[in-house]
Amino acid sequence: MPRPQVLERIKSAEEEADEIVAQAEDDRDERIAEARKRAEEIRTEAEQEARDLKEQRLEEARAEIDEECERVLREGEQEREALAERAQSRVDEVTDYVVELFQEDVHAQT
Repeated sequence: MPRPQVLERIKSAEEEADEIVAQAEDDRDERIAEARKRAEEIRTEAEQEARDLKEQRLEEARAEIDEECERVLREGEQEREALAERAQSRVDEVTDYVVELFQEDVHAQT
């Protein structure tokens, strides 16, 4: 094979190799860009899921607190009513006692 043809074939092979390398670099850059984009999407989705889970847990905690508050208020109301009933039931007893003391004082003065 003549020298000019060999040189031409070498030059052609080098150009083809350069194109293959350039294409491989472009593919690599594209894959890296896609991987970064997908990583950002995954990170964004994870952050959103974390926010949603946080909000859900806060809502559950608030509901539990509200239920506990209602329970404490009901118990307090029941205790108040029981105390009021006991106090009311003792009004006659206390009135009789006060009248008795008053009568004793009146009799003691006469």
